[in-house]
Amino acid sequence: MRQVDSLSHTKWECKYHIVFIPKYRRKVLFGRVRRELPTVFHQLARQKESLIEEGHVMPDHVHMMISIPPKYAVSQVVGYIKGKSAIYIARTYSGQRRNYVGQHFWARGYFASTVGRDENVIREYIRHQEKEDRRVEQLNLV
Repeated sequence: MRQVDSLSHTKWECKYHIVFIPKYRRKVLFGRVRRELPTVFHQLARQKESLIEEGHVMPDHVHMMISIPPKYAVSQVVGYIKGKSAIYIARTYSGQRRNYVGQHFWARGYFASTVGRDENVIREYIRHQEKEDRRVEQLNLV
């Protein structure tokens, strides 16, 4: 059974496969950076009420499956994670106290794909839901 999260008036399951790369696709994600980034990503995602369910940091790109509440845009959460992690990397590994304009760690953009249910399952659900609604209406007529 899949986990369905909830907000005050909403039940939701919004998962995305996200991929992004360092600027110029440099192979810079090694050693300590590679070991520490998952923790940083998880902390940043939690700040946007999101959850990274799966993730892998490769030498030249990052994959993650992230669950994002519908009240946030995917671009907002991914932009936040990329921006704040770039500042963290600059402060921790470059010795800079701030992230100066023009010094970007991550390349612009990202890949996003929904991780959804199978289309046939949805079609079946809709078909059965219509039958269920008819049955409930007939019970109310009695």
